[in-house]
Amino acid sequence: MGAVIRTRLVKIGNSHGIRIPKPLLEQSGIDVEVEIEVQDNNLIVRAAPQSRLGWDEAFAAMAQRHDDVLLNDGSMTLWDQTEWEW
Repeated sequence: MGAVIRTRLVKIGNSHGIRIPKPLLEQSGIDVEVEIEVQDNNLIVRAAPQSRLGWDEAFAAMAQRHDDVLLNDGSMTLWDQTEWEW
């Protein structure tokens, strides 16, 4: 277990916040967004998972394999032309 640091709640409008010292942030890997949950009368604060992590590389690899084409050709069907209201 790491260092334990005592701090005070800070009033922020109608809410409260805490200041997290830089060494604790560095050890935790918390950067921008966090998830907070209550577990057995404790607040658990953890780094939020980064959505779409690695998507840039995956899309670049798809483009190299020419696997990034549309699945349909985009042409309109008779139903699109007669039944659909644009």
